[in-house]
Order: sequence, then C-alpha cells, then structure tokens
Amino acid sequence: MKRRYLQRNNWTRVVRSDYRELQIEDDFTGYIALIQMHEVTEPLIKKYGDKELCIVDKRYSWLQQLPFHEHFAVTTMFDQDGEVIQWYIDITYENGVEHGMPYMDDLFLDIVVLPTGEVIQKDQDELAWALEKHIITQQQYELAYQTFHDVLARIDEDNFPYFAMSEKHRNQLVKEVI
Repeated sequence: MKRRYLQRNNWTRVVRSDYRELQIEDDFTGYIALIQMHEVTEPLIKKYGDKELCIVDKRYSWLQQLPFHEHFAVTTMFDQDGEVIQWYIDITYENGVEHGMPYMDDLFLDIVVLPTGEVIQKDQDELAWALEKHIITQQQYELAYQTFHDVLARIDEDNFPYFAMSEKHRNQLVKEVI
C-alpha cells in the first residue's frame, strides 16, 4: 500500500506551487487541500482510450478532498481557466493525519469521471497484483472492491456529492497569484 500525503512534496514535475489545506466540518467532514501549480518541468498528459487530457501544467490546480470515515479520496483537476478536467477517485484503506499531515493509504483501484459523465475504471490489475504479492490482505482487497462498487453505484445514481462540492472547496482555498 502506498501512503500519499496531500502536500505531494516529492513531486518533481511541479517546480513551483502553492499549497493550502483546511480541515472542515459542514456538509463535508475531513480535509480539503489545493495545489496551485505555477511552474512545471513539463505538462502531464493522460490517455484514456483515444482521448488525451492534460492534467498538469502551468496555472493548473488540483483540489483534494479527503473525507474522514470513508474509503476514498477525490482529486478534482482544474485547468488554467478553473474548468474541471476530471475527477480522480482513489480507493483507500484509510484516510488520516500523521504528524499534522493529512494522508491516504491508496488501495490501487481508481475511478476517473470526466465532465461529460464518462466513467473510467482503472487499475483492477494492480489490485490483483497487490493481493498476489501480499502487499495487501484479502480483507483489504474485498474492502477495495466493495468501496469501488459502492462509489460507482453512487455516481450512477447521481448521489456522489463530492463533484458538486469541488468548486466550493476550491474557492475556499484558492489564492490569487499576481
């Protein structure tokens, strides 16, 4: 399992950025964090079938929502104009705080949702590999799939409020750059 901190301090592609985080408790309970990218070594392009999406570039931002008592985290990726590029949902074993830094323990499975409504399921092979190599337990494997299917059902039923909250949360953290 990979422990990922919201700060992403080891991200060499992003040369200069601003980071802000906030613990909130309203219609969402957990941490929200925003990385505003000012300088990058090169853009990051992801391919989904025949689609290519730039998800990291100068003046892009990533909002991370780390809900307590859930087994997922949501990263909303915004372009330089503040438009949503995609929502990336990491299935997690645990979301928490260590030494004052929010983190997620990534369980390999991921879901990408595009603004068009297209849903892309990712990394089922990585989850199977992690179980085979004893990186995760059978219980963690089952939790990952249970959460994965629950989140997919909530998205399908239009009952996944994190998408609607993403702009509000970004606005709570955004820092204007002059």
